Amino acid sequence: MNSKWVFRRLSSHLSPPRTPLPPPLKAPTSQGAPSPASILVLDHVGVSHLLSTCGREGRFHLGSSLHASIVKNPELHDLGNEDLFGNGLVVWNSLLSMYAKCGDMLEVVKLFDEMPVKDTISWNTLLSGYLRNGEFEMGFGMFKRIWEGGVRGIDKATVTTILSGCDSLFMGGFEREITIGNALITSYFKCGGIDWGMQVFNEMYERNVISWTAVISGLQQNEFYGDSLKLFMSMRSGSPNPNTLTYLSTIMSCSGLQAINMGRQLHSIAWKLGIQSDLLVESALMDMYAKCGSLEDALDLFESAETIDEVSMTVILVGFAQNGFEEEAIQVFLKMVKAGLEIDSNVVSAILGVFGVDTSLGLGKQIHSLIIKRSFFHIPFVSNGLINMYAKCGDIVESIKVFSRMPSRNLISWNSMVNAFACHGDGYGALRLFEEMKLEGVKPTDVTFLSLLHTCSHIGLVEKGMEFLDSMERDYGISPRTEHYACVVDMLGRAGRLAEAKSFIERMPKEPGVLVWQALLGACGMHTDSEIGRYAAEQLISAAPETPAPYISLANIYSAEGNWKERARTMKRMKEAGVAKETGISSIEIEKKVHSFVVRDRMHPQSEIIYEVLKELFLLMTDEGYMPDKRFILYHLNTD
Repeated sequence: MNSKWVFRRLSSHLSPPRTPLPPPLKAPTSQGAPSPASILVLDHVGVSHLLSTCGREGRFHLGSSLHASIVKNPELHDLGNEDLFGNGLVVWNSLLSMYAKCGDMLEVVKLFDEMPVKDTISWNTLLSGYLRNGEFEMGFGMFKRIWEGGVRGIDKATVTTILSGCDSLFMGGFEREITIGNALITSYFKCGGIDWGMQVFNEMYERNVISWTAVISGLQQNEFYGDSLKLFMSMRSGSPNPNTLTYLSTIMSCSGLQAINMGRQLHSIAWKLGIQSDLLVESALMDMYAKCGSLEDALDLFESAETIDEVSMTVILVGFAQNGFEEEAIQVFLKMVKAGLEIDSNVVSAILGVFGVDTSLGLGKQIHSLIIKRSFFHIPFVSNGLINMYAKCGDIVESIKVFSRMPSRNLISWNSMVNAFACHGDGYGALRLFEEMKLEGVKPTDVTFLSLLHTCSHIGLVEKGMEFLDSMERDYGISPRTEHYACVVDMLGRAGRLAEAKSFIERMPKEPGVLVWQALLGACGMHTDSEIGRYAAEQLISAAPETPAPYISLANIYSAEGNWKERARTMKRMKEAGVAKETGISSIEIEKKVHSFVVRDRMHPQSEIIYEVLKELFLLMTDEGYMPDKRFILYHLNTD
């Protein structure tokens, strides 16, 4: 039978497609052959559409004839040719679907077994064919085969397909099959179907430890930590007994909730059962303690561990970083490098996050070299960390280089760079980058606007800043946070528009927080306004009675005005409130080592030499005409 004739007959015999087919291709003809205009040759898309129509309308004989024609045209089903591979697989899958819809499952299975290559669609088509044709035992058996065999590519369509047969599932008694139920639960939770997963669990006639663990783990992975812990408690009160994976998931739920008391109980149970030394359980316990802020417990576990691996080292490193122990985090990182442990992109990102103004730039550059050697540079979150690291360490030029060399940038990359410009006082650079960001089609976030408002504040662009504040909600639907309002108050205050700043606060749609009152008080100190300053200080004392900032700032304002009586009264009030001034720290990096100092510090081994140099420098400065600003020097006065 002529294959081209079959294509022509099928095209005319089948009902017209709802969507237009691609233009017909002319068949290559030899000299003297009939005119090609009368011959219709379809491509892969057209063939697939015809097969779909055959299946939808139940035209088995036409579909099988088309199958025969396809076999005679290798270019339509060839999976060996790289250029035709994708199209060929589409045709194979269309054939599977056609036979399944026509009810010929024997042909579906035969064709499926003959396929040299299969993808997720192939498996899903076979599975849906069984269920569509009422062969539930074969269908659910196939699902077990897919699940237990670890077939790659199980997706939401697979789960949706298997569940489409659930209405008939209970007619065949498959609800008693624990393996199928467990697989369904796991699949549902992986695809985010929390309610469906719970329904399968609740309707199972029989459950085993895998059933319980699948739900407890699924809830934890979807961040339903409280529900995960409640289910664990229900399991503990009955049977079966939890296994190591059950405890692992429950400990991770404690981490998510920062439920340290429950975490300690699980730690005790793990110790009694002898599973504490399991590397995964041990690392999970460390992570739980670190996230709950109990680094001492995390360190005890770390130091007593029989085996230290990359996971436990990373957990401790991140724990230090998240709890503000930057120097300790850096030391753990250096130990990891010296021990030859695997340093992955997550570790690098975590350590870059601890860098601040008092962290060694030299170490940051060494980490940058490590990133290049390990080929981590193409990972956006690593490069974003580098941008922030260089900006915090004072090297904006390197931040720009990293940003410009990134193979791909995400929203965080743009925000990081805008913030880098803002923090380094290059306000116009930040504004230019924002315009470029918009041209690239990247939508700003609340973090973007925070940097822009900060920029406008420091370069005095008040009107531009107010435009940004209005644009947030009007153009992007972003509700300003307290931090945005504080930036606006700071912007107005720096421009000397203190009354306007006070009025702005009074019109705010939300209750002003500590940041807002600090911004207003700081502006009053800058412009020596004791009247509004007193008002701002009182509000700040009410909002944060434990902080010394309002007392010290107000005392400075009085000092600048020469109002020593009010200054003394303010300091006496601070003393009576039991609030102590925090010690200021200055730092400097010399030869890759950071040195920190406080006022009248004598702890440094070279303190005598340092003070001699400072004395000489002060004399040189005064000879050049330097006059210290005594407005903000607080003398210790006996106010008793």
